[in-house]
Amino acid sequence: MTTARRYAVPVDEPEWTIPGECETLFDWEYENTRDALRRLYEKGKNLQWNTNTRIDWTQDLDPENPEGLPDEAIPIFGSGCWSRLRDREKANLRRHFQSWQLSQFLHGEQGALVCTAKIVQQVPGVDAKFYAATQVMDEARHVETYSRLLHEKFELAYPITPTLKRLLHDILSDSRWDMTYLGMQVLIEGLALAAFAQIRDQATNSLAQAVNAYVMQDEARHVAFGRLALREFYPHISEAERDEREEFVVEACYLMRDRFLGEEVWETIGLPVEECVQYVDASETMRNFRSMLFSRIVPTIRDIGLWGPKVRRAYANMGILGFADFDTEELERNDERIAAELDERRTTR
Repeated sequence: MTTARRYAVPVDEPEWTIPGECETLFDWEYENTRDALRRLYEKGKNLQWNTNTRIDWTQDLDPENPEGLPDEAIPIFGSGCWSRLRDREKANLRRHFQSWQLSQFLHGEQGALVCTAKIVQQVPGVDAKFYAATQVMDEARHVETYSRLLHEKFELAYPITPTLKRLLHDILSDSRWDMTYLGMQVLIEGLALAAFAQIRDQATNSLAQAVNAYVMQDEARHVAFGRLALREFYPHISEAERDEREEFVVEACYLMRDRFLGEEVWETIGLPVEECVQYVDASETMRNFRSMLFSRIVPTIRDIGLWGPKVRRAYANMGILGFADFDTEELERNDERIAAELDERRTTR
């Protein structure tokens, strides 16, 4: 069965073409490398893994709650719409909402695959090209992993949301290499890390937990890669260039915050979309969840130097300014530790 047959919502076009131009840069200096990027490259090589052997795909999912997540993870939990659902309808909603969320991970990972290939083509410095090449392999593996989870276990998928599609279009159509880093490595990957963590830490199904934990182990390196590259580059750009990038950060963060309303799910299963969206938008629980999604982005934006008044005002308005003091390196170490613990449990069973 093709993916097209599994989509809950019809897909207008089987492919998506983004027109654009970018320069291709060859660097003939092979020894002038940076220690931090070389270390990251070595880690990237050493931590390559095979989704077919590291993950136990024989595990089954509960058809009534595939990932074993608490109902509080569903944005309309506690609403009138939720209370009117029968048990069978709640089970169907769990499957559809989890599939919708994983589908956006899948589409985002394909976006990361294309973006990182573009970075290899454009970025100055052989060491950055080396590391980006390891990330291309990582992203291909992530696409494979989420695709397999959706096709074999859920047998259901959702098309890319308009907001994620718009953001990917903006990133990939921009010819400047640093904008690809900023949009993908820092913003989309940073948001994904926080979303993956919710499933990794709350799922009672070990397959769902392992998929997200192992992907997170890679993604933490990817965000570190973007942070290293941009922290060196942004001190040397003009004020006008900095203003343009900060404007992009603000617009992208608002866009990402608003992509978790779930309209496609409510419409597909026959719920009143407007009532559901109003509840999600006003829910204190969902506001807190949507804020936590930026816990990896805010400290990185501060670290790379895009910390002007416009960014700080926007983050204060979104209620996420307090994340600026989070220790991203400690979060990365924790991601690696959890993945290693899952490996240890798997090998000792």
